[in-house]
Amino acid sequence: MPKKILFIYYQNLKPGGVARVMINLANELCENDYDISILFLMEDEHTFYKINPKIKIHTVNSFGHWGFNKVNPLLDKYFKKLRYRYNLKKYVYDFGQWDMMSQWLKKNHTQFDVIISCWYKLSAQISVNKTIASKTLAWEHSNFEVGGKIWGNLLRPKYKNLKGIICINKASVDYYKTLNPNTFLIPNLIGEPFESIEKIDFDSKKNHLIYVGRLDKDKNVSSIIDAISSIDLKDFIFKIIGEGPDLENLKRLAEDKNLQSKIIFTGRLSIDQIKNELLYSKIFLFMSKTEAFGMVLLEAMFCGNALVSYDCNYGPSDIINQNNGFLIPMDDKKNFQEILQKLINEPDLLNKLTQSSFQESFQWRKNKTLIQWNKIINLIS
Repeated sequence: MPKKILFIYYQNLKPGGVARVMINLANELCENDYDISILFLMEDEHTFYKINPKIKIHTVNSFGHWGFNKVNPLLDKYFKKLRYRYNLKKYVYDFGQWDMMSQWLKKNHTQFDVIISCWYKLSAQISVNKTIASKTLAWEHSNFEVGGKIWGNLLRPKYKNLKGIICINKASVDYYKTLNPNTFLIPNLIGEPFESIEKIDFDSKKNHLIYVGRLDKDKNVSSIIDAISSIDLKDFIFKIIGEGPDLENLKRLAEDKNLQSKIIFTGRLSIDQIKNELLYSKIFLFMSKTEAFGMVLLEAMFCGNALVSYDCNYGPSDIINQNNGFLIPMDDKKNFQEILQKLINEPDLLNKLTQSSFQESFQWRKNKTLIQWNKIINLIS
């Protein structure tokens, strides 16, 4: 009998790193003859990332809970000036979602050998029920310092009740082992369309710098624009792929720095379009303030890009080495600029680094990741 595995996450309705890596893994495990189900905590057509048709989809309408529909409207009506109203509304939703997920799991958990919760709030909620927690792996995708007083301080110690914890960076392993000895390091599986790249036509690459990701304050793309404004880009251009609340501010900054002819904002692209842009580019630039993993760094490697990144907590230091790029001390803009200028000025050095970066990507292919998952799933079930 194949092992029955249930993944739990909020949605597959729009782009999202967690949804993507979860579905990548679910699809691969399905192809490896596991019996896979996914519980989404929002109803709708969960079709943004392609899911193997053999995978069973379950949904819970977490927005249908009475707390969301009755309590939150009252907060909006009678407590408009309450300072923490929006935070309180989030907690009302979270506890309503917890209630509905718990009811579903109490009724259905016996159908599954292993449950994999894909977000820290969900893992914290499940950890309170020792019966369900005993077959649950918490798959930690966020910085382990998040959670605040409720999800972090109050509930995270309950992780001791879980069957195990899967971490995606080394710093998280060190932290979670203090809560649960069954803590494992398994990097995210990149998946298609990157896994199938077996060779690259390096002669077709263009003099492109590139960033791919959400455009918000934490991703710190404004600092990249500021850094490149003070160096000689020669014939290089910088492509910024993504969307987010900081987009218009970044466009204005590019104008203020007189970089309109050097920076291209593409907006949101499909994953296949992103792959093609990365295959054409040479240097991936990254100044994020915090990361749990940095999957986009691997995607850039799989497409033969040199990486120039700040050493933010906690992901890039697990990925970047002398074979694929340069890890710059956090906020050391001068060092970042000097390294980037050197790569632009020395095309032979840059070409050598792009090729060795691509070779380094084979250390991160899916086979090794799947072996680790198979081992843990069979160990605990």
